[in-house]
Amino acid sequence: MGGLFLTKKQKSQMRDRRKKKRTAQKENGEPVDPIGKKRKREPEEPEPPKEPRKFVVPSDLTGAEGRKFRKDARRKARQDGLDESLVTFVAEGEEEAEEERRLKKKKNKVAKTYPSINELLKQQEQEKVQHEKEEVIQRAEDALPEEYKSKYVAVDCEMVGIGAEGKQSALARVSLVDFSGKTLLDTFVQVPSRVTDFRTHVSGVTAKHIQKQTAMEVKPCRSLVASHLRGKILVGHALQNDLQALMLQHPKEDIRDTAKHRPFQRVVGSKWRPRKLRDLVKQHLGIDIQVAGESHDSIEDASATMALFKRVREGWEKELEAKQKKAKKKR
Repeated sequence: MGGLFLTKKQKSQMRDRRKKKRTAQKENGEPVDPIGKKRKREPEEPEPPKEPRKFVVPSDLTGAEGRKFRKDARRKARQDGLDESLVTFVAEGEEEAEEERRLKKKKNKVAKTYPSINELLKQQEQEKVQHEKEEVIQRAEDALPEEYKSKYVAVDCEMVGIGAEGKQSALARVSLVDFSGKTLLDTFVQVPSRVTDFRTHVSGVTAKHIQKQTAMEVKPCRSLVASHLRGKILVGHALQNDLQALMLQHPKEDIRDTAKHRPFQRVVGSKWRPRKLRDLVKQHLGIDIQVAGESHDSIEDASATMALFKRVREGWEKELEAKQKKAKKKR
């Protein structure tokens, strides 16, 4: 294809325009186009990839409020120039489970690594020490008289939410186990008020569990639990919540709360704070309970609390006995 034909007059006009343009560039302090050469356009930097945005949906929102919250969140994302497909929502209380699933997924992508011989030997030695410790504890437990063992009962309750926002707790399930972990009582409980939040992802309770055909009434249940606990030493984790849900009281000297036992606590700032039951059980028993993404089981939690208590029972009881003697001397 031939080049564009220009007359002498047209060529002269083009030269004049270029000359005026270069003069203007010099006056404005701009880079001047080289004569006879086109200025190279600097490559544009690619935009950094936009990160996905996660919104936590409050658990106390109604269906309509939840839809409005999501709509407003998407509108805000569009205003910030974010693609709606990068917007995700997670229910309140599920953040930890979501993070664990994300880390688990990421971990699965990582190439497998195999332990060294020294690591295997160290692990074997630790397992041996742990096994020997468990045998000592089991022998000491077997040597205890049945009358002594029968004094201990562990309790754990599951609650559902009532009230306008579902933040008030009501008893929905109660479980009792003895010193050996044998189930003494496990029953769902009818909730006299309208349930506004079943908390199924934590409690495992659904509407069918608290119907008349499958659940006890509150008063008979309280009476039955009280008969099991009368004259017993009560073991549990954060027992104030369970007793409040049961609407029962228990003598302070007969309570063994693993959430308040100092060796099981952690220091936050300058104060001692309770640790989660699942963390204590994992550390001291090597057992996984309350796994993320799964609902809690009150029988499993009560049995785990009793097993945790038995690990420190001897020292705990001696400490309480020494405090009682000291208090008597002061009198």
